[in-house]
Formats: sequence, structure tokens, C-alpha cells
Amino acid sequence: MKPITLLILVSIGISCSSTHEGVHGVLTSGDPETEGFSHLRLQRIDTALNKWVDDGWMNGAVAMIVRDGRIVYFKSVGYNDVETKTPMKNDGIFRIASQTKAITSVAAMMLFEEGKFSLDDPVSKFIPSFADTRVLEKFNKADSTFTSVSASRQITIRDLMVHRSGLTYYHPLYAGSHLEVGFDVEGEKLSAAMQRLSQLPLMHQPGERFTYGLNTDVLGYLVEIWSGKSLDEFFSERIFGPLAMQDTYFNLPGEKSARLVNMYVVDSTGMRKAQESHGADVNFPLKKKTYFSGGSGLCSTISDYAIFLQMLLNEGVYNEQTLLLPATVRLMVTDQIGDIPVPDWDPMLGVNGFGLGFCIVNQKGSTLVAGDVGTYSWGGGFTTTYWVDPHQRIIGQLYRQMEGRHIEDIDHEFKSLVYAAIQSSESKK
Repeated sequence: MKPITLLILVSIGISCSSTHEGVHGVLTSGDPETEGFSHLRLQRIDTALNKWVDDGWMNGAVAMIVRDGRIVYFKSVGYNDVETKTPMKNDGIFRIASQTKAITSVAAMMLFEEGKFSLDDPVSKFIPSFADTRVLEKFNKADSTFTSVSASRQITIRDLMVHRSGLTYYHPLYAGSHLEVGFDVEGEKLSAAMQRLSQLPLMHQPGERFTYGLNTDVLGYLVEIWSGKSLDEFFSERIFGPLAMQDTYFNLPGEKSARLVNMYVVDSTGMRKAQESHGADVNFPLKKKTYFSGGSGLCSTISDYAIFLQMLLNEGVYNEQTLLLPATVRLMVTDQIGDIPVPDWDPMLGVNGFGLGFCIVNQKGSTLVAGDVGTYSWGGGFTTTYWVDPHQRIIGQLYRQMEGRHIEDIDHEFKSLVYAAIQSSESKK
């Protein structure tokens, strides 16, 4: 059966007005041709999405393309439940995992503008237990014993935001301290977990290389310290409320639980619904948590996150709400890592830069895939992804909930199809 494709606009936070709202207005529906896209070439995206479902590469997805604040493509395809043929819907709530990081970075930079800290302040200025940080020298897997040496310098706030502190994910030492999965921690507060983390050795000297890890969970705890509020409260009061992001949560309300999108695994045995992923129960958004993971804990809709990204593209302003100043946004989307080594698990990261919360396309990276220099992006471990191209003024998003062999193939082809559909560098006002 041909998967069902829907084209609708949700009413929460997004206007269906056809009048131009201005760069700082709300997202509105737009005609693709008026915004510089080809109707016919956008249909190639329809074809590709349906083919990936038909070929068993994915169960379903939601895709959105925005230009100059106008939504030119918003469709869901395939199935939220393959067995019952329940269609994927545009208002599905997805586990966005590491897409939480950008929101935590924005929260921190809002407090930066209030003078709560400087980027090169040591973390220990606010969390004293990080003052005597050590670095792992040798680790014995047999009994988890280790030796360590003193850190050459203290971790800074900038180190956390750029993932060069030496903190990591999924190390056996972390597992023993129940720190390896930040989005599924029950029964404790963020403060207690971060105190335990501060007593464990770093994987390398601060600033030595890029290592993706629990940096943004520490940053989330710092937001709590600087603001005097839980991270959940700060997000709700200072970001989600002003932006009218009404479907973004750490703890998903019961009345919205039916909209939580199912998780699937696609491998050599076929496709099956999953109850566990990344070592965690996939129902973690439905659990009542007090540990608010700034690195991976949120669930959201593609529409809500589009609002957040449009605020960044607007240089900190959305619908007359100012979250950040333009200079702060420019700082966030400027490469901060330079020539330090990056991991080989992400070939695109290896040829690009990283800012205060985002991968940043540089000149070399722009020669490999579609996208202009300065495009910033990231994704989530449950397979959601986004990018923002300030030059083309485009936001692209593709949301799935799956583990599979063809995730990168789909991501790259989707992005190429989006850029191939552009027929004019200027949208008509």
C-alpha cells in the first residue's frame, strides 16, 4: 500500500495567513514558487520519502522546509504504526535527544547577556567540585580500576559548549556512576549527578580535542545555578512560553502521550517496533523526571522546533519576542574549534567546524555536500535532524524515530533534494 502523505499546517504557533509577516513575525504558509522553489522539484521529495518507506528503509517521517519564515513544504509520510497502518502525522511528538543541546546553549547565552558568566570562566567558579579535575591515564576493564593525572588547566564554559572539555558519553566509568544515559535518569536531580561526574577523570586534557559527551548536561546545571530555576522551569518560562512552543517538554503530559511517535529498528532482519534504544526505555518522555538533561532530554514537534530555529535565523527575535541579540547569535554560529582533532565517527564534522552548540559548515565542508558556508546544524540520536542556511535563509528538518542502516543515506539525499528544488536565490516579497 502506498504510504499516506499529508500536507497540513498546525495551528499552534504557526499562522496560516498568506500576508507577509516580516522577518520577525510568526511562521506562515508560503507558496513555493513565490519563495524561489520549484513545485515540480519539490515533488521529487515526495517520491523519495515514499520510496524509502516502500523499500523498508524507514517506517515514516515528517519533513519541513522554511524560507524567509514561509513554510513551503510540510508533509508526513508512511506509518507511525506499521502493523496497524496508522499514518505518521505532522503533529507527532518526537524524542529530539541532542537537539536539546541547542536550546540549552541558547538558555546559557541568554544568561551570558545578563552578565552571569564569561565564556572563559572556569566551571569551578560555579561548581567548586570541578576545581581539581583529573585526566584518565589508564583504565582496566577487568575491574574498572584506573590511574589519572592532573588536568593541565581547568574546564571553561566555552569548553563545555564546544565539546572540548574531555567529558564523554558511554564510558564504563560513567556506567558505574549511572551517568551514561542522561535522558532516562529517574529518582534524582541534575545537581547530584553532576557532582558525581565532577569526581570522575576526563578522557583527555581540556581543549586537546573534540569529544562529544555530557558537556551540555553540565551546562544545563549551570543554567540552573545562574538562574535559580530548574532547567525545566527556565525553558518553559524564558523560551517555550515566549515562542509559543506548546508541544516541547522534558516530561510529556499524559493528555499528549498518544502523540509520542513510535520507535523502530531497521536491520538485516527487517523492521520492528522497539521498546529500548541507546540503552534506555523509549517511553522516558512519559516518566516523571527531576533530572533535566540539557544534552538529550526533550521531546518536541517539528513545528515547535521550526519556531526555535526561525528565532535563530532572525538573529534572536521571533514574533516580537527578543531572546538574544544579533551579536550573540553570530558568536554562537561561528566556528570555535579551529584545528583541534575531531572524531572519525562523523565524517562531515571532521571537515567542518563547531560553534557554541552547532556544527558549522566551513569552506572545505561546503565542497562535499549541499549547503552554504555558515550553515549550522545538528541532530538527535533517535534520528531527527535539522539545518539552518543563513545565506539562502532556509530551514530544513527531517524527523524520524528509528535506528537503521540507511539513516545517513536518507539525510544526505533529502538535503540534496531540498537544494535542488531551489530555482531562485531570492524569494519574491
